[in-house]
Amino acid sequence: MQMETDRSKENQPTKWNSVIFGAKAWLHRIRRVSKELGRRPKKLGRCPLSKESPLLAESATALFSTGNEAEFALQAGKVQNLRVIAAHLNGLVVPAGTVFSFWANIPRPTAGRGFAPGRELREGCIIPSIGGGLCQLTNSLYDAALTAGFEILERHAHSRRLPGSMAEQNRDATVFWNYVDLRFRAPVDIQIEVRLSRWKLTVAYRRLDGKTTPPVCGTVPASGPDAGPEAESCETCGVTSCFRNPSATSLPKRSATTWLVDSFWPEHDSYLSANRTQSDTLLMPLNSRKYGIGPYRWNAGGFSKVVQFPLFTARRSFHSRKLAEQGPVRQRALLKMDDELAKLYAQNVPYSSLHLVVSQTLLPFLWQRGVLGGRSFEVLMTRLPLAHIQSQLDSAAAAWPEARMLTDFRADPELIEAETEALAAADCWITPHQHVASLAPKRVTLLDWKLPAATSQGKGRRVIFPASTLARKGAWELRKAARDTLIPITLGGPILEGRDFWSGCNTIPSDRGDWLRDAALVVLPSWVENQPRRLLKAIAAGIPVIATEACGIAGLHGVTTIPNGDSGALGQAIDSALAI
Repeated sequence: MQMETDRSKENQPTKWNSVIFGAKAWLHRIRRVSKELGRRPKKLGRCPLSKESPLLAESATALFSTGNEAEFALQAGKVQNLRVIAAHLNGLVVPAGTVFSFWANIPRPTAGRGFAPGRELREGCIIPSIGGGLCQLTNSLYDAALTAGFEILERHAHSRRLPGSMAEQNRDATVFWNYVDLRFRAPVDIQIEVRLSRWKLTVAYRRLDGKTTPPVCGTVPASGPDAGPEAESCETCGVTSCFRNPSATSLPKRSATTWLVDSFWPEHDSYLSANRTQSDTLLMPLNSRKYGIGPYRWNAGGFSKVVQFPLFTARRSFHSRKLAEQGPVRQRALLKMDDELAKLYAQNVPYSSLHLVVSQTLLPFLWQRGVLGGRSFEVLMTRLPLAHIQSQLDSAAAAWPEARMLTDFRADPELIEAETEALAAADCWITPHQHVASLAPKRVTLLDWKLPAATSQGKGRRVIFPASTLARKGAWELRKAARDTLIPITLGGPILEGRDFWSGCNTIPSDRGDWLRDAALVVLPSWVENQPRRLLKAIAAGIPVIATEACGIAGLHGVTTIPNGDSGALGQAIDSALAI
């Protein structure tokens, strides 16, 4: 034991060693810049990934090399650094004959750019270093480049080979800003794809000329240095007195969950309250419970950290009030604001959080930014997936082609694809909405709807339509049923499908102050209904409800469910309910 202690002291690096290393590194950087004045490879452009392009070569590696808790901090930091770099490289287009330089397309790793302390191999140790761990990505870039037969212009092997690493196969490529670079040249136009799943980093080259035969060209560099003894990690080497040891740098010791919430649902708030821990972080637009303003009434107590965005929230509220109640302009503006909030959240998720709980409106934007890569996550579902919403609207438009508001807006295909991929990768969908839950029955946590306080209601005489007159709310089906049966309908919102929409029907506006007054029946034959709060209020008051499966309340007491778009079934259900 005494011999081990003495050896540790003898080999232990000092801060003075670090200063000398840094000075040498800057001399190399200056030398590299001066040597390449006017000749440095150019930064390349990016475009949306062409996944239909032929795959030329691919390299996949595990994100986490060990489950040892003692190794957590530097591995979590490494994965964060890979997320940041993936955002710069994914979709990068390298024209034929153009030199790809890693550092020409990647910024210098700094904490201000989102990089974290990761794993860097230096002087035989794996030490904490801002941006550490990028070599896992350059290893894969090099490995795939060899497979594709690219011409390797610059590559540096690691000084030591870790067991199980690509260095053991001589397919590794270390980098160090800015003078230790990886450079290659492809004979055809290619696009780089970089993906982080929960457990894996994948780097691929896709050929953009449409051909499927890989090119045969290029050179393979000579073997690197012989393998040396296994490098030690600062987290497990046992030399706790070293200034680089995580115990001296306050690195996180374990993962915690971060909750990224937006629109308040009482059902989701109950789930949050039951499942959070004291080490969790909460990101929310505004703590409405604390300040008494705003609709974000999440229970923010019991978290280690709560991060709010009051300036964004105020700006979003101001712009939302200026938008029309319906229409494509409103939908585009709301999506843009969701994107802005997701960007703020992405910048504030602790890199040590390897599990997230995410509001659905933020999900596709976080997925596009790579925030969910290398993490497990659950989704607080607040609507149908975009792909299903648009499918429902397409079906409604086919049934009622004259209803122009059914086709006035569709989300961008890239956004739909991003949400579809993210929902498929999620551990769990969390929702009280039965129709949403039916789309992922094996991965759903189905919550109970929170009914509002019951109000006493006598037997009324009115049939209530508790929504604005919109085709997606089932207004066209209800109009046909009302014309066929002369059922009197009380309207619960403005008429947005045209002034004469209800011509030929017996309709009256509702009492806005008490829309359930004198109600005998509440009817909502929606094609799309995300949050059926008015129906829940009717159920709590003991008033019968007729709704489609799209309303998500099938099976609740007093609810009759009918198919979408079936005005005949709707009329029969209304007659039966009124006859009781």
